[in-house]
Amino acid sequence: MTTTVERPALATPRKVAPAKDGRKLIRSQVRAGWTLLAPALLHSGVFIVIPVVAVLVLSLTDYSFGDTWAWVGFQNYSDLFRDVDFQASLWHTVLYALVVIPISMAISLAVAIGLNQKIKALGFFRTAFYIPTVTATVAVATIWLWIYNPGSGLANGFLALFGFAPNRWLADPATALPSLMVVGIWQGLGTKIIIYLAALQGVSRDLLESAELDGANRWQKFRNVTWPAIGPVQFFVLITSIVGTFQVFDLVYVMTQGGPGSETRVLVMDIYQNAFQDLKLGYASAETVIMMVVIALFIGVGRLLQKADVND
Repeated sequence: MTTTVERPALATPRKVAPAKDGRKLIRSQVRAGWTLLAPALLHSGVFIVIPVVAVLVLSLTDYSFGDTWAWVGFQNYSDLFRDVDFQASLWHTVLYALVVIPISMAISLAVAIGLNQKIKALGFFRTAFYIPTVTATVAVATIWLWIYNPGSGLANGFLALFGFAPNRWLADPATALPSLMVVGIWQGLGTKIIIYLAALQGVSRDLLESAELDGANRWQKFRNVTWPAIGPVQFFVLITSIVGTFQVFDLVYVMTQGGPGSETRVLVMDIYQNAFQDLKLGYASAETVIMMVVIALFIGVGRLLQKADVND
């Protein structure tokens, strides 16, 4: 008895869409992409590109909210580097950034690591750390003005417990800027903690368990697994921290008005005074351009440090 083996039916070849239909599909996808991008591009054009171009143009003029103005070229920039107030403001802002950024990032990462553990009342602690971020800066400044009050403030009360003499804090040129740095660090922790916490929760558990099986201790797991994994988040936090610290204004304006003397005068405060009190908009625009350049330099250095850390 012979058996016949049925051969499987050959698959019918798919029809290849003509090249014309493929190009039409690509064009429709491109149009859809530009349509989705249009709101963001419009926002960026109106609120970023146009103001930046306007500032660059105004920085080359002597415009002062009047009907007449003239081109002065780079005279504003030349005058700035002979301006003692500008030099002091730039130095205070750079110093503020150099202190506040690394300390706030380090504290935020440490707190986020703690909150990433299985502890009781985790939701309470997350909320408590985030409250300063969503609190109005004026309210934050008012609270810290009371804390730093020389007569009845909490800071001097705490020092008195250990027998230290009271400090004038915001009225003392030696402690005014460091006192503002403490407030800046405290206020900025919440956002950084939330971002770091999200990054830590995204670290692969498989990699952590593999490192533990290989005998890695906690520090080795953090240095070789967790730290590289949160590298992009570190850079994002660094960029936002740089921009935020260089734009500090309301905190200083409410707490010290730039005093005592000009010991806490920062760059944005100097820009504000030149633009809206002295009505020298061209001069203030030149200051703004320099601030953008300094921010770009800080971000560039941060990028280089990140690349060096990745290569290690």
